[in-house]
Amino acid sequence: MNFNNTINKIKTATEAYWNEFVAQIPGIIIAIIIIALGILLANFISSLFKKAISKKTHDPLMTNFLSKTIKIGLITLVLMLGLKVAGLGGVAAGLLTAAGASAVILGFAFKDVGENFISGVILSFNRPFNVNDTVKIGDIFGKVKMMEFRFSKLKTFDGRDVYIPNSDIVKKPVYNYTEDGFYRSDFIVGIDYDDDIDTAKKVIIDAVISTNGVVDTDEHECFVTVDSLGVSTVNLKVIFWTKTKEYKRGTLEIKSDVIKNVKNVIIKNGLNMPADITEIKLYGSQDSIPITVTK
Repeated sequence: MNFNNTINKIKTATEAYWNEFVAQIPGIIIAIIIIALGILLANFISSLFKKAISKKTHDPLMTNFLSKTIKIGLITLVLMLGLKVAGLGGVAAGLLTAAGASAVILGFAFKDVGENFISGVILSFNRPFNVNDTVKIGDIFGKVKMMEFRFSKLKTFDGRDVYIPNSDIVKKPVYNYTEDGFYRSDFIVGIDYDDDIDTAKKVIIDAVISTNGVVDTDEHECFVTVDSLGVSTVNLKVIFWTKTKEYKRGTLEIKSDVIKNVKNVIIKNGLNMPADITEIKLYGSQDSIPITVTK
């Protein structure tokens, strides 16, 4: 008797659930269509938005961040709408709650990933460099080639690709060599103690300023100063500015031309660049050194 009652209860419950499921089938089908079309529409709108933003800004990280945010937001809304149409509003609320809890759990489990992602979001709105800038981050020196949410890619000048976590960029000092397009270079040149320093400084600075690619303005001024008194030379420090985004090659090529022109103008004006003096000492019973002078 009890067995028959149990069977009848199971049968009744099954029929009720089945009837309820059949009644929801149209809603489920409509929900699937809404979700499918919504995802396609979200991808389309995100793509259009990305193209529109790209025309107004050359910032790839900001463009990617905004387009992905819009895409994720639209897909979330579509999923919630689809579940509600299918009569699963309670499931939608449960998924949101579960997603929040999962985010907290995953945040602890993948701390570094989350930290890098948040750092990427921060860099989307405020960062010390752009693509193709020459920067130094920690011990890594190179040109920025790519920026993503978790890392930034640098191409070093010896050809290596370095992927730096965005959290390191947020935490460490960043040296940007090309942010404003100007870079200062310097080198040392030695003249004879008998040479007139003021004359040397004048002819050198004239040669520097006249070199193609050198910038000399009130804000970026080229000058020559006495750096030190060497063993055999008065050492002058030549300081000049270049305007170039191609930091490594462009700056080094201009510096090469400047050094060549300075060397030529020193010789042309009768100034000397003496070699270092070498002192020879005699030890023990040695009282002479055989020396031969050849022409």
